Amino acid sequence: MVLLTSIVASITASVHAAMTKQDVRAAIGWVAVILFSPLFGALLYFIAGINRIRRERIRVKRKKSEHLTQSVEKVEIGTESEVYVEAQVSRSDLKNIKGGVQAPVKHLDNQSFEVSDVTQYGAQNFSGMHKLGDKVALFPLVSGNALRMLNGGDETYPAMIQAISQAKHSVAMQSYIFDHDRAGLAVAQALIEAQKRGVEVRVLIDSVGSRYSRPAITPTLLAGSVDAALFMTTFPGFRLAYANLRSHRKLLVIDGRYGLTGGMNIRESFMRQYGGDNMTHDTHFEVEGPIVEQLFESFVHDWEFTTKEHLSGPAWYPAKPVWKHGQDIPIRAVRSGPDRMMANNQSMLLGVLSVAQQSVRVQSPYFLPDITLIDSLKTAARRGVVVDVVIPGNNNLKLVGAAMDAQFDQLIEVGVRVWRSQGQFDHSKLCTVDGVWSYVGSSNIDARSLRLNFELDIEVYDSKLAQTLAQRIDHVIQSGKRVTLKSLKSKPFYLRLRNRIVWLASPYL
Repeated sequence: MVLLTSIVASITASVHAAMTKQDVRAAIGWVAVILFSPLFGALLYFIAGINRIRRERIRVKRKKSEHLTQSVEKVEIGTESEVYVEAQVSRSDLKNIKGGVQAPVKHLDNQSFEVSDVTQYGAQNFSGMHKLGDKVALFPLVSGNALRMLNGGDETYPAMIQAISQAKHSVAMQSYIFDHDRAGLAVAQALIEAQKRGVEVRVLIDSVGSRYSRPAITPTLLAGSVDAALFMTTFPGFRLAYANLRSHRKLLVIDGRYGLTGGMNIRESFMRQYGGDNMTHDTHFEVEGPIVEQLFESFVHDWEFTTKEHLSGPAWYPAKPVWKHGQDIPIRAVRSGPDRMMANNQSMLLGVLSVAQQSVRVQSPYFLPDITLIDSLKTAARRGVVVDVVIPGNNNLKLVGAAMDAQFDQLIEVGVRVWRSQGQFDHSKLCTVDGVWSYVGSSNIDARSLRLNFELDIEVYDSKLAQTLAQRIDHVIQSGKRVTLKSLKSKPFYLRLRNRIVWLASPYL
């Protein structure tokens, strides 16, 4: 009986993997695990190998399609209809209605600010990148934005607290980690006070990330009457089948007009007051303008997916604002995740590497690109593009650091320059190309961010930001240490062997 069960389970799981996996390496790997580990392999595949996010989205889409089809008749295509207030239909929703044809519906503000030509912003060789973004991302590139980079928790958390304290209508916050420590409690208290003032407050924290501190911050928020939820969890706890799929997105939207996004979690180690000389470095970004609407739409999608509550009404969708910040920066939000947005972040990186002409600067705490991205970096270097990759000298995840060491020879041998930063761990995720294009946000350059996590980044066409990021990365390079083939080969054989073994598991780190 056990043998028969094992055979049926193995065949069923193998067929499912072969028919549903889009990456041939993933399909081969799972089929091998299933066939060579009877019963256990099929069980492991059932827990970790099935993309339940995509299946859940299909189920939700089918359930909502009839309602959306009726609602879309209320929307006056191409005019200044209140699309989100009246019908709550997004561009991606309409794409799946009536034969899959995407109707040209745009948000009122995004429509008037949509960029048609990036060359006017000094991005002469980025027209193809602009078109790629239009195809890959679910949002248009919009102008009329202001942006400011914030350094670490010393600048970011006070900006968060001040914005929350000034909120009049609504606060939407999302984070991977939101610790129950001194920094986290200060932000939580600001959220609770906003709720007491009558402000609509919603907080979404990843289920895995919420467990980085004990006790978790959610009981504190709930005790203060704040609507807080955990992404990918059910009472009384953890869903093992979803444990590897995490929301890594970080954002804060105030009154639909002001936003913060980037790579920073909420924890006291990012502040010098608490971390001292061992504080963790990071960057975050303050934005105003039409881009804020895109950040909010991302939150609305994740909040409804998690809680089934659809946010609507004037508190969440205010009247069309007039932006008076004096800047005109084209920005686009790019969401990635293990559903229809699979590897959007990787597609953007592959695209920009193909159009780069002068320089590519990348800083990432976890740099484990797959072979496709490695080949693109190598090709850019062979074309004469100066490619610099900056990683932490001492990684907070030792296994990731070991795996990173195992693949640097592939890049260095063709001219890619790899640098180890010195001093405290730097969690920043930054990329800037040719002094005009930048890509910042929550995505690392590893298999988890590129295939498993739900990520949120912004694409920015702005020479001032590109210069700021380049200067920051160059400062790290000047005090850092260059990785060479000689330095890699000088390590003892047992360390190099260990690194290669760990590298084999890099897709799961």
